[in-house]
Formats: sequence, C-alpha cells, structure tokens
Amino acid sequence: MSSRRKFLHTSFLGSLGFAINGKPRNGEILYGNVTGKPIVISTWAPNIKANAEAWTILGKGGRALDAVEAGVKIPEADPADQSVGYGGLPDRDGKVTLDSCIMDEYGNCGSVMCLEHIMHPIAVARLVMEKTPHVQLVGEGALQFALANGFKMENLLTPESERVWREWLKTSKYDPMIIDKLLKEKNPSGNSTPVPGQLNNHDTIGMIAMDTTGNVSGACTTSGMAFKMHGRVGDSPIIGAGLFVDNEVGAATATGVGEEVVRICGSHTVVELMRQGMSPELACKKAVERMIKLRKEKAKNLQVGFIALNKKGQFGGYAIQKGFTYCVQTKEGSKVYEAKHMV
Repeated sequence: MSSRRKFLHTSFLGSLGFAINGKPRNGEILYGNVTGKPIVISTWAPNIKANAEAWTILGKGGRALDAVEAGVKIPEADPADQSVGYGGLPDRDGKVTLDSCIMDEYGNCGSVMCLEHIMHPIAVARLVMEKTPHVQLVGEGALQFALANGFKMENLLTPESERVWREWLKTSKYDPMIIDKLLKEKNPSGNSTPVPGQLNNHDTIGMIAMDTTGNVSGACTTSGMAFKMHGRVGDSPIIGAGLFVDNEVGAATATGVGEEVVRICGSHTVVELMRQGMSPELACKKAVERMIKLRKEKAKNLQVGFIALNKKGQFGGYAIQKGFTYCVQTKEGSKVYEAKHMV
C-alpha cells in the first residue's frame, strides 16, 4: 500500500510539471517556485532605467507595490520623456494633463485622471487607494486632494513640448501618424526613435512586478495622447483596461491607443486568459486578436501593446504593429525584448 501511495504521489507531482527532486521540468518556472525570485517588467525599451529604480527595492526584498511606484516616477520626472509626466506633450489647449493608476496584491487600487500641475500622479493615485474610500479622482477634485496631502503645483509644460505643440497648432489636425512625423522632425532628442506603427506621442509606461514573497503589483502612468481634446482620458488610469492585477494569476498592462484598449477591457482580458492557462505571451496575442476582430481595419492602422507576468514568473508581450518593446529586470540582469506583432 505504501508503495502505491508513493507511486500516486510521484505521478501527481509529475502531472504538475515537477521532477522528483523538486526542480521544474523543461526549465519552466512553476507555481510555488518563485519565492526569492523577484522580477519587474515595463513597457518600452527606454524604461530600462525605470526598471533599475524598481529593482533597488525588489533586490532588497521590498514590496512590489513600492517598487512599481518608485520605478514609474523616473519617467514621470524626466523632461525628455514627452509621453509621461513632466515634459509630456499637452492637450490641444496647451495643458499637460496626467492619468495614472496603481494596484496591489490585495486588489486595492487607486487612480487619478486629467490631473494637472502635479509631478508624480502615481503617488497621488496611491494615496487615493490608501486614504480614501474611492478608486478614482478626476480633474480639479484630484488636484485638490493632491494639494491637501502636501503635493505642490508645478509647471509641467517644458519649452520643448510647448514648441512641438505650437508647431502642431499650424494645422491643428489630430492624426497619430502625422504627430509621429512631427515629433521625429521637431524633437529628435526624444526618449525613443519613431518607427512605423509606433505611436510615440502616447507610449505610456506600464510596470508590473513580483517581489521575493511572490506577490504581484502594478502601476501605469501617462500624459496621454498628444494634442487630445481637453478632458480626454484613455485606458491608462482605468483599472481593468490599462492595468489589472490578480495575485492568484498575475498582472498585465497596456500601452498605445487607449480607446482601443478600453473597448475590450484589455488588461483584465489578458489576466483572465492567463487564468484559463494561457502563457503571458499567448494571452497578450489573443487580446490583440480580439481587438482587431472588433475594430477590423481601423485597429490595424493603430498601435497597442500588452505585457503580462504570471505567478509562475513567466512573462511576455504582444502588439498590433512592429516596434513595441518591453524590458525585464531580474537577478540575472536587465534585457530588452521586441514583442511579436500581428501586422
């Protein structure tokens, strides 16, 4: 009888993907084998420096929530990054409005939308999560909340971003591809080099991380589409669209044309597909396919990219167009990946 029990136990472990010595088969990182193996992943290659900041916390055994907040603050304060925070390109009225959200391993979340004059909207979003009974604060209410909690008003419109905006005013035409061309001509020192299909006027930073305890958190922050209508909000600050975390499954975040992500509740969709057993990359691909099926040819002319991380420590990304990159930091170092794409 004892021999039969041993055989059944061994067979059960084998069906889960474990060898008898407890090591994973085929090099796969499996459930229950992530403790002490933190990882952080973020959208777009230039955000490798944001990952490095997050790693200063993760590498010391810190909480994933603290890491993602610290990480995304780097582009928020970078005047050379015209898609996030300080230096972000303004709306069509010349106002820099910021959107941000954060979510922890317990399902707690906070968000600010259309926030002006505050350098670090991610920090305000975290306070919304921790100090209020709400999830979202918007516009003037978000600003009042930030000021009441010690934040200072600052001018976020840099001379360079103002110059690009005034150049755009000559035509005042909103077309993401035209704006890309304008940025390439007028702002060659920007944080990334425009390539076909890559919409550099709204390359949000989304960051997701797992800490040494195996808990997952995420953050997403942006200045949104350049020259958007005043008051426009995309996917980035919307829980379930631009970011979603489920500590039993993993997390996902998005970048690109937010309207398209919102239509399919993009990040939530990716996480739910991972819950069904899909790998992060496949889940991201299926979300992109769903978007294209819904929007048909229109979606093929735009860019959206997803990244995802599961509780096994596996990660992946996928995009509509070529050119979407993401970066990963682990104990083994930092690496940039170019995501597979549909078009």
